[in-house]
Amino acid sequence: MPGARDSLLDAAYTALARRPWSAVRMVDVAAAAGVSRQTLYNEFGSKEGLARALVRREADAYLAGVERALTGPADLGAGARERLTAAAEWTASAARDNVLVRALLTGSWSERLPSPTLSAVPSSAVVPAQRRADGPLPSPGDFVALVRDRAVIVLSGAGAAKSDVAEMSRTCELAVRLALSCVAAPPGEGGVAGLVRSVWQGSEGAAVWN
Repeated sequence: MPGARDSLLDAAYTALARRPWSAVRMVDVAAAAGVSRQTLYNEFGSKEGLARALVRREADAYLAGVERALTGPADLGAGARERLTAAAEWTASAARDNVLVRALLTGSWSERLPSPTLSAVPSSAVVPAQRRADGPLPSPGDFVALVRDRAVIVLSGAGAAKSDVAEMSRTCELAVRLALSCVAAPPGEGGVAGLVRSVWQGSEGAAVWN
């Protein structure tokens, strides 16, 4: 059973799907979560704090999905190309299905959404999770670097030559950027997977991970 914080974040996300963030009321979020308004303020401090926590949760969920895509299929014998493709496909689907992930990955925040500053804000929160949410939020460029670097670590393995790692880093960054471009302009036949495979096949170091 989710705790009060998770229930409140779920209620806030549901409310955001129905109305602009400016029209979302704290009292309604608390009522939907089945807790008091005081509990909501104890957890998040303010509506801005709630917004930052919601955005942080969606960012973390996206990155957890990237991790699953990069590591999960390995148990089934999937190679590096398949796992990188899975991460790119997850990026495109997560951005398509989740308005906050799309805003985080593209930097395009519509008027319907909260638009918390990406830099850290002063925090007096006693809740550790809120202190983290009040810290810096990732920018689109941060996401590219985070996913690229994690992909390189997972896919290159120990003992890879520096030149091979550099080539893998380039390939992974191109794959992530292609996935993000597909958010704005959906790909045609072959989809995201076809684009990533094209990048992989054009990479000089791809044979090392096949």
